Amino acid sequence: MAYVNAPFEKRVRKIVRTNNRMANAGVVHKMKADGLVVAKPRLYTPRFPWRGLVLLTLVIFVFKGYVHYALGEADFDQRIAALSEGTVFEQVGGLAMHADPVTLSVSGLLNNFLK
Repeated sequence: MAYVNAPFEKRVRKIVRTNNRMANAGVVHKMKADGLVVAKPRLYTPRFPWRGLVLLTLVIFVFKGYVHYALGEADFDQRIAALSEGTVFEQVGGLAMHADPVTLSVSGLLNNFLK
């Protein structure tokens, strides 16, 4: 004999899954043509993590400024010159660690606050 409650359990699983999605993603209320308001789960649309990218960039510039402050300008430039004469990866690292205006300003701020 076939399992009689299979369609019922399938409907219950669908209802539970929909309620879980509404609890996690949020709810959008829609009004049908007959005036009945129905709650549907909000669709998940992943977005680019701009906040994380900005924070990562900020941390990188603060790190570069701290290294510039800790080593001093002459030693920092000497190490960057040594990197630019190395392998391709070292050249890319030297290009990335080059003292730009943001790095110099962070280094100047650290010099003012830490001395």
